[in-house]
Amino acid sequence: MSGCSIYTVSQVNGYIKGMFIQDFLLSGLCVRGEVSNLKYHTSGHIYFTLKDEGGSMAAVMFAGNRRGLAFSMQNGQKVLVTGQISVYEREGRYQLYARRIELDGLGELYRRFEECKARLAERGMFAPEYKRPIPAFVRVLGVVTAPTGAAIRDIINVAHRRNPYVQVILSPAQVQGEGAPESIAAAIERLDRLHPDCMIVGRGGGSLEDLWAFNEEIVAQAIFDCDTPVISAVGHETDTTIADYVADLRAPTPSAAAELAVYDYYGFMESLEEKRRILVRRMQDRLSRERERLKSCELRLRLYRPGYRIDSLRQNLADLEDRLRSAMDRRLEGERHRLSLAASRLEGLSPLKRLGGGYAYVTDERGQGVLSASQVHGGERLTVHLKDGAFAVRVEEDRDAEAVK
Repeated sequence: MSGCSIYTVSQVNGYIKGMFIQDFLLSGLCVRGEVSNLKYHTSGHIYFTLKDEGGSMAAVMFAGNRRGLAFSMQNGQKVLVTGQISVYEREGRYQLYARRIELDGLGELYRRFEECKARLAERGMFAPEYKRPIPAFVRVLGVVTAPTGAAIRDIINVAHRRNPYVQVILSPAQVQGEGAPESIAAAIERLDRLHPDCMIVGRGGGSLEDLWAFNEEIVAQAIFDCDTPVISAVGHETDTTIADYVADLRAPTPSAAAELAVYDYYGFMESLEEKRRILVRRMQDRLSRERERLKSCELRLRLYRPGYRIDSLRQNLADLEDRLRSAMDRRLEGERHRLSLAASRLEGLSPLKRLGGGYAYVTDERGQGVLSASQVHGGERLTVHLKDGAFAVRVEEDRDAEAVK
């Protein structure tokens, strides 16, 4: 290697870029071509390939230049791109940096796409009344795609992550090149006879030519005639095919189609458990309220039942009896006291008490008390009552008060 200058890759790429910049023709030219591999980046940049029958070149329009873009770019469009050719040093490749893009008529593939789309729309194949709902709980998922592509791996990974119990059935098909439309249509018809719950028809991203099989009428007719609900998942989010219009649902990518088709088992079970807890809590609250209502009803029934009323009346009667007995006892006690006072007073007036002082009580034969000597006559029999007994006497003679003195 002696005598040979050594340069780094960056130096070589920088030198070539300088040559491109110094070339007056490459610093401001207009290129006609057909748009392919179109991608709208989240940053606002537009990446695409510009091609014709003999070759292709990479192109990019930065977000700052999009203000002059008066239409929405689509694959298959023929455009005039004004800009400059330069080298992307990091990857060592040249590309067209677009400052302005204008339509230059429709490309052949784009023209065929629009003609097929108009023809099928006129036949009603895109009508919303023919769209079938995707089942909420898919147990068997059918997939029509290439058996070795990234699409089937993405679908299986997403499906099993969301629901490990879902069964995925692959109906393999050739998804690009000669014979691809017939292969896709046959795979759809073959899978439809197995009656899966839902079917995904699609493939990964690619150019308009790579995806063209899904724009053929035979594929659109197979999807339309399918009894199984179909999700179309062809290419990337910016890619649109005839299959997307005919299918019951369009997904931007195969992974997104699996997300739409397969319900989240773990999320569903968690939601179910949460609903169970809410139901149990509500049942417990309802039972608690019903128990309180039952207690209230029992109390009201106890108040209104005949036995309770009889017991209550019996208790009232017993209370009245006690009150009457107490009143009678108080009345008797008062009467006893009054009787004792009367007896004491009567005793003070009793003749017998006077007899105890040496006095006697005299009655005649008729038992009448003798209160005066004038009532007694000689020979009359009298009875003399003393404190400790009585005895009979006969009057010998009567005397008046003066005679006694």
